[in-house]
Amino acid sequence: MNNKKQILEGSHAIALAIQNIEPAVVSAYPITPQTHIVEDLAKLKADGKAKFEYIRAESEFAAASIVLGASAAGSRVYSATSSQGLLLMTEVLYNISGMRLPVVMTCANRAISAPINIWCDHSDVMSVRDAGWIQLFAADHQEAVDSHILAYKLAEKLNLPVMINVDGFILTHSYETVIIPTAKEIKKYLPKHSPKKGAYLDPNNPATMGAFFPPSHYMETRESLHEDLKTGLKIIKDEYKIFKKIFKNKAAIAAVGDNNGLIGYYGPKNPETILVAMGSMVGTVREAIKKEKKVGLLKISCYRPFPAEEINRLIKGVKNIAVLEKAVSPGQFGPLYSDLKAGLGFAGDKRQNINNYIVGLGGRDVTQKMIEKIIKDSNRQNNSLKFIGK
Repeated sequence: MNNKKQILEGSHAIALAIQNIEPAVVSAYPITPQTHIVEDLAKLKADGKAKFEYIRAESEFAAASIVLGASAAGSRVYSATSSQGLLLMTEVLYNISGMRLPVVMTCANRAISAPINIWCDHSDVMSVRDAGWIQLFAADHQEAVDSHILAYKLAEKLNLPVMINVDGFILTHSYETVIIPTAKEIKKYLPKHSPKKGAYLDPNNPATMGAFFPPSHYMETRESLHEDLKTGLKIIKDEYKIFKKIFKNKAAIAAVGDNNGLIGYYGPKNPETILVAMGSMVGTVREAIKKEKKVGLLKISCYRPFPAEEINRLIKGVKNIAVLEKAVSPGQFGPLYSDLKAGLGFAGDKRQNINNYIVGLGGRDVTQKMIEKIIKDSNRQNNSLKFIGK
């Protein structure tokens, strides 16, 4: 059923996409709500339908270490995790980006403890937003599938790791119409992984990775990583264009308006209000504003590197900006809001109302009624934060 419209669980769709991408090594530790992805991959391997080496790990820290080692040896790799598992991986995540390894990983977004909560919000990924990974957010099943294919191209072209964020349960356990490109089609866009000499460990061409750097050298490595992530903004746009051309847009079933791989826009040409959102609540916002003639939706597809210029171009001159997000930095604003405000810099228009709305924490429903409430509230004083829960 590859390359045909199917109704699939999100996790199964991701697993089928990974199967067709054909990584050499898969390692993960099961954690709700990521479990179905790795269960499906393990079953594909056990049934002889997948070629990758599936390595069981005793923890998320171990799984991240395994894919680090396999990637350092020159293999295409994959892992997946959620919530506390992502936090347990944190040390290794920084090592992966610092060693410039093209690791690709799915994060099935889930709230972090305490108190214990297994439902979706973005607290987990926001805790590692500065780990040096490209971070993509999927709004639906099709974008999740597409993003994984795109992620490998980006990772291997930029020598940077990529994390694809899919909302736990809302996307991982729900069923939607989706197309899974065949392995043959994917190869037209994503060639066989062939790392350059010196970019992986090879006894015939010795190289040092993750060396000891004193103060005289360490700072330059962070600057280099920062600059390469910023360079990634253009590469992401360019690769997204190529992706759409090769797959002839048939994979973009639920694309939001004018999507360029970094952001997407849906709504009127000259909106009075723009709602900014990431992940699955994009669909809810889109439904809520269908009858609104002066309200638009700005969808963030790429959170790291942060597409500040693209966002500024779109929101310039718009009276009301409402930033909706499923995470908060306690004692500050939401991370997305803070990044958006920082990205505006001195170009910010003081006449604009730019306000922050925290929604959906711990898996609480984000409803159209809540969106309508936010639209009415968005023209109030600038720099305000509200928790919207009903």
